[in-house]
Amino acid sequence: MNSMVQLGHAAASSAAMTGSNIKVVARGVNVYYGEKHALMDVDLDVPERAVTALIGPSGCGKSTFLRCINRMNDTIPIARVTGKIEIEGKDIYDPSFDVMQLRARVGMVFQKPNPFPKSIYENVAYGPRIHGFARSKQDLDEIVVTSLKKAGLFEEVKDRMADSGTGLSGGQQQRLCIARAIAVSPEVILMDEPCSALDPIATAKIEELMDELRSNFTIIIVTHSMQQAARVSQRTAFFHLGSLVEEGATEAMFTTPKDRRTQDYITGRFG
Repeated sequence: MNSMVQLGHAAASSAAMTGSNIKVVARGVNVYYGEKHALMDVDLDVPERAVTALIGPSGCGKSTFLRCINRMNDTIPIARVTGKIEIEGKDIYDPSFDVMQLRARVGMVFQKPNPFPKSIYENVAYGPRIHGFARSKQDLDEIVVTSLKKAGLFEEVKDRMADSGTGLSGGQQQRLCIARAIAVSPEVILMDEPCSALDPIATAKIEELMDELRSNFTIIIVTHSMQQAARVSQRTAFFHLGSLVEEGATEAMFTTPKDRRTQDYITGRFG
């Protein structure tokens, strides 16, 4: 099949992914919003230190599944989740599992940049401070600087750390949110359409950043852009009507998908 999607460097290296350790394991995951069965029997293994892209048409369940991994669905009164999700062998839905600790281990970057109405410094310092990661002001300074450097933002903001984070450009705000997420040293970073509100230049910077961050973090990204999935991910999972249709190495998914629905979606026949 001649895919319309141009495979990038990240996807082209996906064949080497088979030896990776698995970070997140989902088995038989179902999500109900009241009477609506939004996600059906999802089984998915997410490798560590790689980017896994979740693709599919609007309303197919990909963001719902993403929110299961840090129990964001707990905040929706009518939501009910069944099945099992494990991070490094620990069931995160076990009643004894500490949800606060989970959300420190699993960072989240949303579709629309959402910096706190605080200074750039305080945006990044907030998490380490409340989780007790810094014993001194010097420790906190170091975490803030390191996180901003990892997010590719430090050089742009180093002389205005006291300025409000909301005064940055959209792309800078999103990188600030990434710095905020990684400041508590998470193991997994969830990104829900992180570039959909950004221009192409800002999007390219975020994509470049994802490629750098995957050497230290497990990244799961929901994206409507198949071009983006092809550029940044090593694994891709295709969702349709609440079900996981297929998943695999990104290169194989975009060139030789096993399921006709995947092929139809990738070639633009629906979605």
